[in-house]
Amino acid sequence: MRFGEIVIIIFIIVLALATIWGQKTKKRWLIYSLIALYAVTLVQIIVGDFRWQMTPCYAASVILTISIIFRKQDRQQRSRSRKYFIASLWTTMLILYTSVMVALPVLLPVFTLNQPQGPYSVGTTLYHFVDNERPDEYSADSTDHRELMVQLWYPSEQESTEETVPYIRDVSAITQGLEQALSFPAWTLSHLGLVKTHAYSNIQLSSKEQKYPVLIFSHGMTGFRGQNTFQVEELASYGYIVVGIDHPYDAAATVYPDGREILIKMPSPSGFEALDRHMSLWTEDVSFILDQLEQLNKQDDQELFTGRLDLDRIGMFGHSYGGATAAQMLLKDSRIKAAINMDGTLYGDPMPSTGLTKPYLQMNGEKSIDKSEFDNKLDQAIAQSGKTKEEYEEFWEETVRRRTNALQGGGYTMTIPHTSHMSFTDFHLFSPLLPNQGEDPRLVQRIINEVSVAFFDQYLKGALNNEMDRLSEKYPDIELVHD
Repeated sequence: MRFGEIVIIIFIIVLALATIWGQKTKKRWLIYSLIALYAVTLVQIIVGDFRWQMTPCYAASVILTISIIFRKQDRQQRSRSRKYFIASLWTTMLILYTSVMVALPVLLPVFTLNQPQGPYSVGTTLYHFVDNERPDEYSADSTDHRELMVQLWYPSEQESTEETVPYIRDVSAITQGLEQALSFPAWTLSHLGLVKTHAYSNIQLSSKEQKYPVLIFSHGMTGFRGQNTFQVEELASYGYIVVGIDHPYDAAATVYPDGREILIKMPSPSGFEALDRHMSLWTEDVSFILDQLEQLNKQDDQELFTGRLDLDRIGMFGHSYGGATAAQMLLKDSRIKAAINMDGTLYGDPMPSTGLTKPYLQMNGEKSIDKSEFDNKLDQAIAQSGKTKEEYEEFWEETVRRRTNALQGGGYTMTIPHTSHMSFTDFHLFSPLLPNQGEDPRLVQRIINEVSVAFFDQYLKGALNNEMDRLSEKYPDIELVHD
């Protein structure tokens, strides 16, 4: 809960108690206090901090206004016991109502992201690329081509007096997409537009190094390019240029510079066969963006990255389907030197039985690889999907086989206690109701960040290879293994 919201709630409680119990309090002082409450509320709205979760507070202000204006002055004529009974009744109602006023902003907070720990400040900018070699197969217009929006986060030394960029720039489109994908009413997430990041728009790239290594980030199916802001900002603060891709029609929403919105296409593909085939669309997106980065390195019209991208040191990481995309790119594209897959089932071309021959880290949610968790949800999954138990068992076995094959070449695996699929995104900051029992989302994010930085530092920057071992000792509860 933000400071202004706390002030408003305290103001309402104190003013309500004064109205209920302060029988000798002069009416004009209550009115002055009411004016002050409205002033604080008005300031909050003017500065753009209005959100629907505060509606019970705004309603309370109106109720207090009516109560004070029509406050009777003959209370002293009532018996003492009657006055006490009525005041106690109103106080009980106030306590119940206060729980509602507090619960909504607490359960759906304007959350804060952890401060990046690296030596650099973080800049960010957007690019729009059109792949004229690929038609947009989902568009009703056969002349349309595949268009991609990417966001870059990068290291900077520039101090800025401007506000940091919002967590979600196009909150209306993104929340509409999430509503379609997750059946979660869009209006309930509208406050995400108030969340601030630690990145400044279009500030200068740091001059400490001539070139910086590049990392590609791919979101999960139904996700969006900013879903791992906790991680991309951290990596940028440690001297990486991070490129986040929106995969149109599979992202919650993609918004182009001219205002066109592409919402997620439902239903999403499902099952190994369909998702294996679909993978080529995403890997082609990434390959195209790598080509565009080569052009950007030659000539950037924004004058930020010309000659500054170290394209000999490129890594990739992603969550869920994006994590599988990272593994596929590591397998297929020689430009990708190292990859992290965060809890992604390995869709796409088969992993060689000899494993990946390049540095690979598989991050697993503890619940994602727990067969008992899988079995506990099996009946519900069968009822919802219409698939058979045998089909789900085959899916589990194939998932394990693919994961095992990918690690045969000596990759890393990491499992964090109490985590599940969405623990590897910002999602568990959206509400204190979302984390798993025993899970501390900020600790989980810190571990993910430290391991991600150590992994890419080792394989892209040539750092000492004992940092991963040190992290195993620092966090003894996690399972970090070099197979």
